[in-house]
Amino acid sequence: MTIQSAFAGITTAIRPMYDAREASNIAHLVMEHITGLGKLDRIIHKDGDLLPAQETLYHQALEALLEHRPVQHITGKSWFYGMELTVSEQVLIPRPETEELVEWVLLDHPCQPAWRLLDIGTGSGCIPIALKKQWPAADIWGLDVSTAALSVATRNAGIQHTPVRFVHQDILSSDAAQVLPSFNIIVSNPPYICENERPGMRQQVHAFEPNIALFVPDNDPLLFYRRIAQLAMEKLEPGGMLYFEINEALGQEVLSLLEKVGFTAVALKQDMFGKDRMIRATKK
Repeated sequence: MTIQSAFAGITTAIRPMYDAREASNIAHLVMEHITGLGKLDRIIHKDGDLLPAQETLYHQALEALLEHRPVQHITGKSWFYGMELTVSEQVLIPRPETEELVEWVLLDHPCQPAWRLLDIGTGSGCIPIALKKQWPAADIWGLDVSTAALSVATRNAGIQHTPVRFVHQDILSSDAAQVLPSFNIIVSNPPYICENERPGMRQQVHAFEPNIALFVPDNDPLLFYRRIAQLAMEKLEPGGMLYFEINEALGQEVLSLLEKVGFTAVALKQDMFGKDRMIRATKK
């Protein structure tokens, strides 16, 4: 099998599942992973056949794609804020919307403060690692209930040479506050998808990414926002700031919750697609 025909084979096979551009991008990522060729034009126009081991990887990758497995799980890699991170089924695949959350934090504080910052529900570690890259003097922490996720995050921090303190803790537990110091900034992209939204989601997401990091009960969609807001009121320094990624349908509800808890200067921000996606609040 030639490299060109393998690339075309993936693109054609997954076209019913993705639009043309996304199918091409996925084929590129898979073929780059298999061949080590890093440019799309090199892959498309490269002469020659796949080696037997590469052809085996090709068939395995194609089978996985047709099962709706995310391409990031096939390559084991995902890009976030200019960094190549390791990912697995134990962590959420980093999203562009979360990059926007990181960017908002950085734009609000351009002086690179030597502060203490906590990311709650850290997953792959993408948020604290990206912030540590930009704020090397900051003391940055990441918390998660999943030991498997923390293993991935620790590996990513090592690869990126960004020392982050990772903590194994359930944020819903009353013990969480006892093991944490005070912070200047708390950031979180918590679970925020209601169970009743599951049928409208891509199979690539709900079948292969950790449900514990995605879903909240239909009868309590603000569960994590409420708990984290309460913790933030206790653990943020005066003037400290809380940043959330949110469900686009719950912007006003989260805003009202934060004001009720006692935060000031609560601001709702839209993402690149015009959806309510981020919220910021300040402790008096």
